[in-house]
Amino acid sequence: MIYVKTESGQSALLSRSLALTPRQRSAFIMFDGKRSMKEVLKATEGLGITQDDVAHMVTRGLLVPISTANKVAAMVSLPGAPVIAAAPAPLAPAPQPQADRQDAQAHYSKAYPIATRLTAGLGLRGFLLNLAVEAAGDLGKLRELAPKIEQAVGPEKFRELENALYE
Repeated sequence: MIYVKTESGQSALLSRSLALTPRQRSAFIMFDGKRSMKEVLKATEGLGITQDDVAHMVTRGLLVPISTANKVAAMVSLPGAPVIAAAPAPLAPAPQPQADRQDAQAHYSKAYPIATRLTAGLGLRGFLLNLAVEAAGDLGKLRELAPKIEQAVGPEKFRELENALYE
């Protein structure tokens, strides 16, 4: 699998705000969207880099698989390495009455952190679902993802999110 730095990963690298060990940082720099994980692991074998180190970088949102990157956002070339740019903002929805918008926003504000926590707790297995939750900008989109989240985490864990989305 080929990984590429995300925009936040590239920014953190440039500002030296990465919470990575020096050996992980060395490996992180090598993920340029051209080398496979196998090649990077082989090149950093002497440093002791493992697949767990790569998973740590993916979980922190510093790297994404190039196939995911193509689905999530457009590639942008910056000096040094390709970086994932933010996806273009969707068109604004039709205006809603003020009370409905406030109610929807209150549900969204309550449900979003729960959905993020549940999907992030799935690890790499739920990576794409976690990206979809983070991209969901309103209550309607979170509700569209609800069946997938329930299937991934199970009905018992989902109950908290269900209450936040629909009550």
